[in-house]
Amino acid sequence: MGLDIFAYVVIGLITGVAAGFFGIGGGIIIVPIMLILGYSIQHAIGISIMQMIFSSVFGSIINYKKRLLDISDGIYAGIGGLVGASFSGLILENISSKILTILFLCITFYSFIKYAFNVKNTTNATPPIKSQFQKRLILILTGAITGIFAISLGIGGGLLIVPILGYYLGYGSKKSVPLGLFFVVFSSISGTISLHRQHIIDAQVLHAGFYIGVASMVGVYLGIKLIQISSAKVHRITLLSIYLLSMLVTAYKLVTG
Repeated sequence: MGLDIFAYVVIGLITGVAAGFFGIGGGIIIVPIMLILGYSIQHAIGISIMQMIFSSVFGSIINYKKRLLDISDGIYAGIGGLVGASFSGLILENISSKILTILFLCITFYSFIKYAFNVKNTTNATPPIKSQFQKRLILILTGAITGIFAISLGIGGGLLIVPILGYYLGYGSKKSVPLGLFFVVFSSISGTISLHRQHIIDAQVLHAGFYIGVASMVGVYLGIKLIQISSAKVHRITLLSIYLLSMLVTAYKLVTG
């Protein structure tokens, strides 16, 4: 048990740093690792979503205190996330493990390609959204769609919502990354409730998710510190490295499992 807890703490620290540094839930790290450790894809996703509650809440509090988080925008995206993520338990209950793993791999690959070859286009200098109504509507719809797919795959949604905010609202990374992490607060809570109702989150998932989640809060603090001192180039290279490692591990598990 001691070894298990130590492993969970290490995973949580690494995941937390990624959450604070990139504004993500951490699923692209946790899900592949849990698969390697022998967990089913459903349980790996459940653990990932559970820890997101800890890291996203803690990280959002820090971002708010540092005046990095726009609460008004975050609320609208979060409302959409609550609705979308509520379907995650139903999706996990009715889709096979192999299909879920393939979908996870495809989403990670898409994000990798997006950041590797289209970084300059993620922020639109003249975003098409003009009025407050349009802005709020796109935030809610983006949150809902992201919540449906991201939480069902255990990836929170930060990596999906950040490029959308950049294109449609013209937000730079300094604004969209804290918003992406705040969105995860809503989507992860809704997703956890949904998965619990479908009996996917059991005692084993609760045990692992708790220790990883608590440790991730320390990592989030370090990640937020790092983003303030790191250059855009270092930020990009590190993120691409995480994507690549996640894809390799997931593909390996898919082939051998």
